[in-house]
Amino acid sequence: MKHAILLLASFGVLCVPCLAAEEAAPTLRAGAAAVDVTPREFPLKMPGLFRPRMVELVHDPLHARALVLDDGTTAVAIVVVDNIGVAQEAGDEAKAIASKQCGIAVDKILVAATHTHTGPPSNATSGPAPAVAYRKLLVAGIAESIVRAHGALRPAGVGAAASPLPEEVFCRRWFLKPGKMPLNPFGEMDQVKMNPSRSADVLDRPAGPTDPDVTILSVEDATSGKPLALLANYALHYVGHVPEGMISADYFGEFARLMQSRVDSDDFVAMMSNGTSGDVNNIPFLVDRPPRKPFEQIQVVAGKAAEAAWRAHATIATHRQDACLGMIQREVTLRRRRPTTEQVAAAKAVLAVKDQAERDKLPRLAENYARRTLSLAEASETVTVPVQALRIGDFAICTLPFEAFAVIGLDLKKRSPFPRTMVISLANGTNGYLPTPEQHELGGYETWMGTNRVQKDASVILTDNLLEMLNELH
Repeated sequence: MKHAILLLASFGVLCVPCLAAEEAAPTLRAGAAAVDVTPREFPLKMPGLFRPRMVELVHDPLHARALVLDDGTTAVAIVVVDNIGVAQEAGDEAKAIASKQCGIAVDKILVAATHTHTGPPSNATSGPAPAVAYRKLLVAGIAESIVRAHGALRPAGVGAAASPLPEEVFCRRWFLKPGKMPLNPFGEMDQVKMNPSRSADVLDRPAGPTDPDVTILSVEDATSGKPLALLANYALHYVGHVPEGMISADYFGEFARLMQSRVDSDDFVAMMSNGTSGDVNNIPFLVDRPPRKPFEQIQVVAGKAAEAAWRAHATIATHRQDACLGMIQREVTLRRRRPTTEQVAAAKAVLAVKDQAERDKLPRLAENYARRTLSLAEASETVTVPVQALRIGDFAICTLPFEAFAVIGLDLKKRSPFPRTMVISLANGTNGYLPTPEQHELGGYETWMGTNRVQKDASVILTDNLLEMLNELH
């Protein structure tokens, strides 16, 4: 009996906010807004894998799309930005501005990037004027989207669902047939390769799973019943095939446009966030896809994702107006990967090669990764990253400031105490790739020192923290 009383007391403490919300139902309010954050000054030097790219043309606009929810006790903001990655410093500055203007606590604001690969740099504080000007525009735009969404708060209801779209997600890490694996930049042999040749003579099998679901949070106006906002999530890196020199929001922006066109409401805002897609792309390695014109595949994927979101929406029986909110943010300190004395010496030896004929004999990207190795040797020993867990009724959202592998998101969804959970990557910063320890053993681009910058068990540490936070909210 004593244990039962303690259990009931604990349960009562956890549920007080929800019970209070139910007694005063409906209490939930929501507002949404989209702010154009397309660059206005050119040319812009864009982030690139190993070489800078200059852009001067905009194919379609970039936006910061915000959703604000308030249950009368807690207010939270979710912002999805069309960008390759919003640096934590830029995001934090925007959060501080928005918090000062509308009162939402800084640790109750989530800012995530879509990871469109033609998005501009987000954190230039010096250097070429167009890049510096863009940072100011981006920070102001993110803050404005939150403030405008907060100003549009009205009684609302929420519902969540998911619908599968497996045919557009493919693991990009492959085991190859014997004798087909090239040396990596460190002169070593990996077990798997990212984006290998699509030839059946080369490919053996993919090295990991994919997450097929398009997961949505739907928000409706409680008075009119009209759709107010839709937050979607799909574990697909990006589509690409954008001509050189152009900016595009990729399929994320096209999805938002398509959803907007299907809803009879000028106030409706749709947004597509990036799931755990660090090892996933849109290349069907063993399938011959018909030739595509630039932007055509973006439209194909966006159209299918919009249909999946629509199917998911149709399964939501009720939009709850009494959903209570909760949000926890933790700062987790991780060790940086540190090269050994031997690895530093090897990197210096690579960069010391001056004869072009000898340089041509080095493994591909050897010089790039030699520089990255030396950079890590000089970096601080630890890095502290934010992770967030958000409860919206019986729906949950987790965030990771990395390009996390699909298996991490699948694991979080499976082990979450909530009936449905969304996992958003590249949220509140960008810190490189996040493989699991098992994937580290296989090697490959995403695990190389300099592409991955934190300890090899970081995914385990972050997952454990997020599950603790979810259980606390639950």
